[in-house]
Parts: sequence; structure tokens; C-alpha cells
Amino acid sequence: MKTVLIIDDENKLRSLLGRIIAAEGFEVLEAADAKTGLKLAEHPDIDVILCDVKLPDGNGVSLVPMLKAKNLLAEIILLTAYGNIADGVQAMKSGAFDYIVKGDDNDKIIPLLTRATEKSHLQKKVKQLENIVGRKYSFDTILGNSKAIQTAIDLAKKVAPLETAVLLTGETGTGKEVFAQAIHHASGRSAKNIMALNCSTFSKENLESELFGYKQGAFTGANKDKKGLIEEANNGTLFLDEIGELPLELQAKLLRVLETHEFIKLGDTKPIKANFRLIAATNRNLQEESEQKRFRSDLYYRLNVFQIQLPPLRERVKDIEQLTRYFTEYFAAQTNKKNLTISDDFMSKIQLYSWPGNIRELKNVIERAVILSDEELHTDTLPFEVQQPQFTTKSTSLSAFSINSVEKLHIQKVLNFCKGNKAETARLLEIGIATLYRKLEEYGISQQQD
Repeated sequence: MKTVLIIDDENKLRSLLGRIIAAEGFEVLEAADAKTGLKLAEHPDIDVILCDVKLPDGNGVSLVPMLKAKNLLAEIILLTAYGNIADGVQAMKSGAFDYIVKGDDNDKIIPLLTRATEKSHLQKKVKQLENIVGRKYSFDTILGNSKAIQTAIDLAKKVAPLETAVLLTGETGTGKEVFAQAIHHASGRSAKNIMALNCSTFSKENLESELFGYKQGAFTGANKDKKGLIEEANNGTLFLDEIGELPLELQAKLLRVLETHEFIKLGDTKPIKANFRLIAATNRNLQEESEQKRFRSDLYYRLNVFQIQLPPLRERVKDIEQLTRYFTEYFAAQTNKKNLTISDDFMSKIQLYSWPGNIRELKNVIERAVILSDEELHTDTLPFEVQQPQFTTKSTSLSAFSINSVEKLHIQKVLNFCKGNKAETARLLEIGIATLYRKLEEYGISQQQD
């Protein structure tokens, strides 16, 4: 429904104008003074406000900013008995849609209202879409109540409103891009673009053109000018995933952009201003990489202003059930499977698995299980390595960085690969069968019949 608010102290004119507008399919609200008009303007359904310039308790031109403050998405058309260029200019500067003279422009009112309503509806639709996107990428969409993930979320929330560069670290599949999106959408740059680039998916030459863009004729095939992601991210955010894969030469160029806030396109000589916030992500240890001269130490220190370590899923065991139920509901809706349940055995198996691929692997496993299930998710819909009883330590858990932990995980993977055949497992590990049994016992790895 199209809704118009008329603010005019002339009762007969207001009533007549209201009937004319209502006859064209508009819902009409009326106010005889500025005070009442301001109160009615808060109504969210109002699309257009027709306001007289001379009111008993105010001036329509001065009222425009106040009406906009009450209802930002409503368009305002000012009506005046006497045209005044200065008032018209001031009204438009304040955000009025138009400024017309009563009587002389009566035939323009309905077409003008139609255009103003269309603009208002478009703005409301854009706002609605922005809200949907904002919710999609908000911190509320990051699932999990474990201390490890909550610590990461708290850090991200603190840095999000700032301009500080952020370095997201953690294993592949832990949700680094989700965090980057959430940080951007909680920042003052959320109305602008976040441009993402995975540095591991392009060659050096393609990476350079993707980042910096190029001028027509810069190289064979450059048939027209192209904006790079740095330019597209102007006033927004640039997210560089797997930044540890960025070639050293491009690291130097990126560092220069961060220091000077300028860059030059390929084939060009004119510098372009670059105003963006950088969020980078990696599954590598950049400090170690810089010590080994595989990553520039000056760029590392520039990036590592605020580091957020994202925990692997094996350190978030208490979150696995929540994530599993979410993915099950999501894929059940995608495949039109209603009331899909999860068996206790299924849930038990996935909570025992170590999830080397983290959330991404869990998501793919649940999608597969949903596709294969009709009413309930059973263990036979799980991949073999997830179906196998996973190891648990008999005492305290091993450090993720210890040699024993690495050996334990490797033995389990080979045992899974051999489908529980210990003789074949020992052969592939190049150890004796007695040694294998001793290590299975030592590490508390569940033993299955061959």
C-alpha cells in the first residue's frame, strides 16, 4: 500500500488534496501542524510526506531535516503558496524530493507522488536487503559456545569498529572468511564493498592484475581497462585469504600500498589513492616463514597488528552437536526433507572424529548424510574414516604440537585407510606388528578385529 502524509493547516485544501490522492489508490494520513506531523511521520509505512511551507508552529523548509530524522526513507515534497527560489534551494539541500507551488502545479502532484513513492519503495527494499546481508554476516551467525570460539569472537568484536589491520590464523576450514565478513559488516565500512581474494588460486601474473588492475594494452589480451580488487575495495575492506602464498615480489608491492595508500595499475604511470582496511588470513606460521625468508618480515609485522587465532574443530568438541544440527536443518531444507532426525550413534561418531578438515569437512559430511537419508541420519551414511571409533587418550590429551600427537594421528589415519587391518597398517608404517599393538595400547587407540 502507498501511504502519504499531508501536513497543512488549511483544512479545506488538506481535505480536498487528501480525497484526490486517495482516489489514486494512496492511503492518506493528515496533520494540521508541525507537532502532529512529526509524530505521524514516525509511522514506518509512510512513503511520501506532503508538507506546507508555512505552518502555525513551524516552517516546512526547516522541518525537512526533522522529518528525515523521524523517517529517513520517506520522501518529502514541500508545498508553498508563493514560490521562493531561496527556500526551494534550501529545501532540496536538506533532502526534500521536490518543492512545488500550490494551484499552479496541481496537475503535477500525482505524477510527482508516484515517482517519490517508487523511490521510497526502492530505498526500503535496499534497506531490507542490507539488513538481510547484515544478519547473514553478523557475529550472531558464528555458531558455538566453547571457550575457544567465544574468545576469538570477543577479540573480533573489539577490533571490528576500528581501522586496524587484522590477521586471522588457523587451520584450513576453521571459518576465517566467515570471521572476515563479520568484522567488515560490524565496521564503519560495512556500507562499502568487501573484496576477497584467495592468494593460492592464481599465478603470480594473474594475482598482480587481480590486485592492482591494468590499463588497456598493458599486456597481450588487455583489451580494456580493468579495476583491481584494491581499487574496488576503496573505502571498504580488502580480504586476502592464504596471504602466505603471496609471492615475495607482490608482498613488496602490497607493503608499499599499505605504507603510501597509493598504487599504480599495470601499464599505467599515474598513482591511484587506496583507502581500504586490510584483513588477511593464513594457515601458515608467518613468523616462522619470515624467519626462513619465505615471507617478508616487514609485511608480517605490518599485518600482525591484531592477530586472531581460530581454533580447530577438535578443540571445540562441545560445539560439534550444535553445528551438526544447524547443517542438518540447512541441507534438509535444501533437499526438501522435513523432520529429519539424527541418531544417537551418528552424533556419537562425529563427536569422536578428529575433523582434520574442520568445519568445512563437517559441513560436507553432513550434506552427504542428508542426501543419503530419508528420515534419520544413521552411521552408515558417514564416510568410513568417520565411522571408525576414534582414539581417545587414557589420561590427559596430548598437545597438538607434540611429536607423540602427530604420531598418534598418523597411526589412526593409516589404520582407517587399511580399514582396521593391523598387519597392513604395520607394513605401511614400516614397523613390526608388536610395535603397532604397543603403540595402539600406549595411545589408547580403539582396536577393531581384522
